[in-house]
Amino acid sequence: MNKNELISAVAEKCDMSKAQANDAVEAVLGTVTEQLAAGDEVRILGFGNFSVADRKATTARNPRTGETVQVAASKSPKFKAGKALKDAVNG
Repeated sequence: MNKNELISAVAEKCDMSKAQANDAVEAVLGTVTEQLAAGDEVRILGFGNFSVADRKATTARNPRTGETVQVAASKSPKFKAGKALKDAVNG
């Protein structure tokens, strides 16, 4: 499912226009993004937790040349599924 299909599904399930569903989906995704960018966690009961993980700086090797390359430290978003989501997937 891509974003447009998600918007269509939300519009159908909530009996709203696709424009309203687009605004709702954009608001949810935008809010999650803003909170993660601020370093906060987003917990959605029954669905899961979004958080930010710190990645340390490392050295890697370019497979084509064999040259070592410094990889800078960065932050990466993480998602951990909640029990209800895991149960739904495992059926």
